[in-house]
Amino acid sequence: MSSASPAPASPAERYAVFRQRRDLAAVQPQGPLALVNTQWVDGEQTIWGVPGRWAPAPEGGLLLTAEAADGIRVDDALVDGTVRVRGKDDAAPSAIVFDEHTTGFVIAGEGGAYALRVWDAESEAIASFGRIDAFDYDPAWVLTGTFREIEGGTTVGFEHLKDDGRTRDEVVPGEIRFTHEGVEYDIAAFKSGRALQLVFSDATAGDSTYSVGRFLFLAPNPDGTITLDFNTAILPPCAFSYNFNCPLPPKQNRFPFAIEAGEKNVLKADGTLLH
Repeated sequence: MSSASPAPASPAERYAVFRQRRDLAAVQPQGPLALVNTQWVDGEQTIWGVPGRWAPAPEGGLLLTAEAADGIRVDDALVDGTVRVRGKDDAAPSAIVFDEHTTGFVIAGEGGAYALRVWDAESEAIASFGRIDAFDYDPAWVLTGTFREIEGGTTVGFEHLKDDGRTRDEVVPGEIRFTHEGVEYDIAAFKSGRALQLVFSDATAGDSTYSVGRFLFLAPNPDGTITLDFNTAILPPCAFSYNFNCPLPPKQNRFPFAIEAGEKNVLKADGTLLH
């Protein structure tokens, strides 16, 4: 007789696994705690913390000039001279290795700008990391809303932390509505790969949770509903490193009530706040 299959994990048990994976992801060699520099390149220049000289490449990405003694490898080849480093917007982005614990890649920005991101698997933030503080699982914060697709989508301007009030248009593919304590809220979530990304803040921001806000990733259900499980709300990358530039919640995503679910803050091993 075959043994019975194990019972499905409870929501609280699945949440515990989610929490463990989030802590583990934070300390990966290119996890958010490893980012030590994001430097935009608008002319030939050096970049803090790494060797070589860097400049914009006419065809996109960056040009790196280095000597073999610098020990930089781009796409597994030792650099001795000048090479093009392809950005993340390229179909085949380049990988950069500076030493046994320092790596990098190039990101694209607006107007054809490119920046080098430098990751250190032995960063001070990783060394001091304790855990991501989070609320206990609460089924009351699993809400059901409605989703109505907008043909062709619409755009909403999102401010970013370091953009001095300028907005970037993001594609919002549909209308999301949910009700809390008898009040209906219309919110904007933009496309993020196959999912929708909700950037929000609530009455806990700056008190028991990170002041800038939090993220929640969503996917519409086939029946036209959408599940907002705020237990899976996560901290934005800028909560882990100041070298990220995170989107800020637009006005309609700033809730007047307290959402006591999901992640709160990044804590050091001694229990104090990382930032």
